[in-house]
Amino acid sequence: MPDLRLANESWEALLKAQASLMRGFTAERMWDEVSLKEYDVLYTLKKAGCALRMSELNEAVLLSQPALSRLVDRLESRGLVQRATDPKDRRGALVSLTPDGVAVQHRIGARHARSVELRMSTALSSAEMRTLQQLCERLNAAQSELRPHRDTAVPIPSGTAADQEIAP
Repeated sequence: MPDLRLANESWEALLKAQASLMRGFTAERMWDEVSLKEYDVLYTLKKAGCALRMSELNEAVLLSQPALSRLVDRLESRGLVQRATDPKDRRGALVSLTPDGVAVQHRIGARHARSVELRMSTALSSAEMRTLQQLCERLNAAQSELRPHRDTAVPIPSGTAADQEIAP
């Protein structure tokens, strides 16, 4: 039977670890050309290997749609990304890296990759990092099956450990 307390404590530990790592990354001096959030967009586009619709880009980064639109506007004005009309749906825009955007992503990415390696390997062995990766991939894959609509309530069975006061 699932353990409500353990699930919530595990979730909290995951969030704390992510927040701690992000504070460390943000404080580093590599973000002179682009901010960490701007780099996230450049990295996402580079990893995709092709232009992405704004909605696809929005699913991959931790920004609201309006914040992402403003950020892409700034990157476009600096010549790091470009927008083009989606030939399959003329209402949509495709965002892609420019050659300058590729160069910035590569430059910052090399430094960021070394920082990630240092922060991860300080706490975890290679085997533990592989296990962490596998666990996170399983969590991510399972979410598509559980993705509720905004108006769908999560059922809470009565008379179980769920009745305990645990606020995530």
